[in-house]
Amino acid sequence: MRLATELLTAADTRATRLRPCRSALGVAGHCALYAPVMALPIVHNPNYNADLPRDHRFPIGKFRRLAEILMEDGLVAPGGFHVPAPASANWVALAHDRTYVDQVFDGSVPPKIAREIGFPMNETVAMRARCAVAGTLLTARLALEHGIACNTAGGSHHARKQHGAGFCVFNDVGVALGVLRADAEIERALIVDCDVHQGDGTADIFHDDPEVFTFSMHAEKNYPVRKVPSDLDIGLPDGTGDTDYLDILSANLPGLIDRHRPDIVFYNAGVDPHHADRLGRLALSDAGLQARDRLVIETVREAGLPVVCVIGGGYSTDIEALARRHAGLHHVAAEFV
Repeated sequence: MRLATELLTAADTRATRLRPCRSALGVAGHCALYAPVMALPIVHNPNYNADLPRDHRFPIGKFRRLAEILMEDGLVAPGGFHVPAPASANWVALAHDRTYVDQVFDGSVPPKIAREIGFPMNETVAMRARCAVAGTLLTARLALEHGIACNTAGGSHHARKQHGAGFCVFNDVGVALGVLRADAEIERALIVDCDVHQGDGTADIFHDDPEVFTFSMHAEKNYPVRKVPSDLDIGLPDGTGDTDYLDILSANLPGLIDRHRPDIVFYNAGVDPHHADRLGRLALSDAGLQARDRLVIETVREAGLPVVCVIGGGYSTDIEALARRHAGLHHVAAEFV
């Protein structure tokens, strides 16, 4: 409990060299926050937004608003995002069945699979999935270069090898790892999945791969009902709050790094463990989410490893509050540049 309390109350001592930030219009002196001299590499593509029905329960507007907030807060200058080109079918097929990949690319996804995904499988949804995959790959390459980088999307961990599910068309982390290993950029990886839902798709893709260790810490009674076992699953009881959550995470993460010896760490920083999330069952606060992010990133960076940050899930109907909750990851990550 003492460690969790320290994580929640620790002052920010990382960003010691500061400069005044600029507004999204480039006007000095109008931002409330300050940014580090060295910029955190952040990846974004406007196509992370897609055309969904107005009453759809997936909050697609959060991606655009998140990018705006990061500019308003001075973490990214206008024109400062790293913009990925859409992923090719050959890339995506490194993690998914080629028949399914072709169905997404040519707009012929069977209705049964489309229902399991939960999206109307139109051209904009397919493009969003391709750009998110390429975005996580670009984020990984930037992390290999700079030690840390963040996407403004990613974490589609329910997409299995055979097809997508649960608002996840392609598994971006799975594809990114496939490309990195095919190009001999890395050999071993650790996936730290702190989304409130168990990472069943990621576990499926890497279930017999000794070079990739999958760790999921989630609400035990939440989706999916039938979970695919990860290398390590920690299912938490409903209502788990900041202190218990942080104690459990801090007791497990360092040992995973020591035992698996990865070349790179992918971190799914879903904000759906928040107490106000409508699809979550846990009870973390805003401060607790940022303490979690700081714990993961600091542990990985102190081990001398690059960390790839993706935003994962978050399902509040209040897009402003949700996007700002996601932006907490980028603010914490900027402390480690």
